[in-house]
Amino acid sequence: MTEGAGIRSGDLPDDLTAAEAGMWQAFRNGTTYDLSSGDTVVDDPHGGHPWGPERTVRARIVCWLLLDGPPALAGRVSSLKLTGVQISGTLDLAGGTVVPYMEMKGCRFEREILLPEARFTTARFVNCSVPRLEAARVHTEGDLHLPRCRFHNGVRLTDAHIGTDLLMNQAIVYRDRSGRSIAADGMTVGQDLQAELLESHGELSLRSATIGVSLSLRGARLTNPYTRLALNAPQLTVERTLYLTPAGVGASMLSGATPARGTRIQRFECQGGVRLDDGRFGDAVDLERARFVFTDEQELSLRRIQAPELRFLGEKPQRGKVVLSGARVGNLVDRASAWPGPGNLHMGGFAYENLVPHGPFPLAERLEWVAAATAEYNPEPYERLAAVLRAGGEDEDAREVLLAKQRRRRESLPPAAKLWGYVQDWTVAYGYRPGRAAVWMAVLWAASSVAFAHASHPPLKGGDHPAWNPALFALDLLLPVIDLGQVGFWQLRGGWQWLAAAMVLLGWVLATTVAAGATRLLRRS
Repeated sequence: MTEGAGIRSGDLPDDLTAAEAGMWQAFRNGTTYDLSSGDTVVDDPHGGHPWGPERTVRARIVCWLLLDGPPALAGRVSSLKLTGVQISGTLDLAGGTVVPYMEMKGCRFEREILLPEARFTTARFVNCSVPRLEAARVHTEGDLHLPRCRFHNGVRLTDAHIGTDLLMNQAIVYRDRSGRSIAADGMTVGQDLQAELLESHGELSLRSATIGVSLSLRGARLTNPYTRLALNAPQLTVERTLYLTPAGVGASMLSGATPARGTRIQRFECQGGVRLDDGRFGDAVDLERARFVFTDEQELSLRRIQAPELRFLGEKPQRGKVVLSGARVGNLVDRASAWPGPGNLHMGGFAYENLVPHGPFPLAERLEWVAAATAEYNPEPYERLAAVLRAGGEDEDAREVLLAKQRRRRESLPPAAKLWGYVQDWTVAYGYRPGRAAVWMAVLWAASSVAFAHASHPPLKGGDHPAWNPALFALDLLLPVIDLGQVGFWQLRGGWQWLAAAMVLLGWVLATTVAAGATRLLRRS
């Protein structure tokens, strides 16, 4: 019987094996074709136990059923549902349109799966052993499921279009010849991309990918000792949240649910560089309890990302850098122990609107955080922190930050300017502690009052003049605007003239400092 005649009549083609004949009938009936033995060791598609011809079908027959299969039996819907089946040869559906529902569970593929530019409604490969999945520009109206699968030579989903969800939970993917485990540049996912507890051995590339809802890498382990990056995702767009957070292990859980008490937790762990430059995130980037293991040349790069919230709550990287240059976030949720030390943090142009610390994060440690990000003096991180603190009503802390900025600036000045800076700091704290200026005014007033009590002070004119009062005279010199009626009536000579001039100059400096502090206080109230 020819193949065409078999399709038209629905009869079995003559050259089918017994396993293929059973698959043919199950396809027409829309039922699951299960060839598993019931022995978990034997049925493990990733194990070494051989599967004989009684469990093997040819990839050509599978493609025949999917692309041009026989009609369904009366009252049934044709579909290909395989369990515990070995597929020999290359499953090549490139460019084809697959109408029947397809689901393969616990299957073993001898050669790669080719799906470039193929079109599906929904395709499910669950717990399958696959040498390689080649699916560039594949198009699905519904889901593409790849959970618990093991891919020995990588997965390619470049420019793929997934209508709803892409599931890769607990999948294990090894790198291909180019060093990539998953190449999904330009991919579009209509809803969620879930890759929880994923094991990636190579570069996971999501350059310019677009995720319609959330991208979850909860509990994933990304390892790439071969090249610089383990996660390469510049210009990534996620409409909701990127999760690099823990996942529960060994418990039946809904994706994204908070692990129940007593559940073993597996953190997100990345051994290799992470690049999320120019990413756009609709809700948040969540790094809670994430662990990054870098070399000195690798980094967590968040350059120019935009997100309403950044949850920087992971474990401090012992090596490598964290780069936030040009990033813009609304809420910065962080803890003191999560940030790397001096020289390993870069925040030039990093803009945030609110600070939401988890746990104690005193101002002294926050200033160390800013100092760690500025190997050389840069005023911008200090001014950003001061502006955020002032906007939150912490005016005193904001002044401390600006004072720390001046002290940091002083270290970059030449010796003479540095000396003058020390004088300003010791006397009036660069004007950021007006109370100290008021104390200096009081001290100078008291000391000069005692000094002027011993000064020779003949009147300038012989006519009317007020009575000599050294305390009022000293105060009249110190207060630059208020006229107390003492200066201008008495003649001082020699050193007393210099003392009076110094009092006028110091009065202007100290009174201006006190006035500026009072203005800030009134503005705050």
